Amino acid sequence: MHVLVVEDEKKLATLLRRVLMEERHTVDVANDGIAGFDLAGSDTYDLVILDLMLPGMDGIEILKEMREADIETPGLMLTARGSVEDRVTGLRSGADDYLVKPFAMAELLARVEALLRRRHHGLDSSQELVVGDLVLDLVRHEVKRSERIIELTAKEFALLEYLMRNAGQVLSRTQITDHVWRYDLDALSNVVDTYIHYLRDKIDRGFGKAMIKTVRGVGYKVDA
Repeated sequence: MHVLVVEDEKKLATLLRRVLMEERHTVDVANDGIAGFDLAGSDTYDLVILDLMLPGMDGIEILKEMREADIETPGLMLTARGSVEDRVTGLRSGADDYLVKPFAMAELLARVEALLRRRHHGLDSSQELVVGDLVLDLVRHEVKRSERIIELTAKEFALLEYLMRNAGQVLSRTQITDHVWRYDLDALSNVVDTYIHYLRDKIDRGFGKAMIKTVRGVGYKVDA
């Protein structure tokens, strides 16, 4: 799923991102409240994990603004404040769950899974991304084009999911590397081009129309 982490402790934010990506989630990170709210306001996330105390705009403000804008993305609030009053304030601001620091990553993942199950249990639509005749099923971890099943590796699937979540939008190599891989771009200078080549062989070859497109000097996009 698509998860936003808003956390100003950069070491913790990096750790959360790594742990969530190991669970095959797509993860965006913001290190201050204003940037976090700008991302959360796009309403493209399945879950927002955010710290209570943030520079620029705190977690409670972010959640209140989201709910006032009718953005119902579940929010998991992280905080060093563990009193009953603080928990009540967080929950009343629109948080769906509350986790006190320090916490075990196993507990965080369990709460993430519970919130995602609760959110998607109530959705009418299936968990699919659809661009033209290309369908990516997030539940079955399956890809089809024109009803033909396409076998992808885990990394190919993650790359295609990121492209499809941003269909029509040109994504730079840096953006793709930052979201799909957890390494520096310098260490993987050709990895994006290589995996785009792999995807094209599977997604476009034999279908008549290319969906994975290169925008020279900028990056790649998926477009019907």
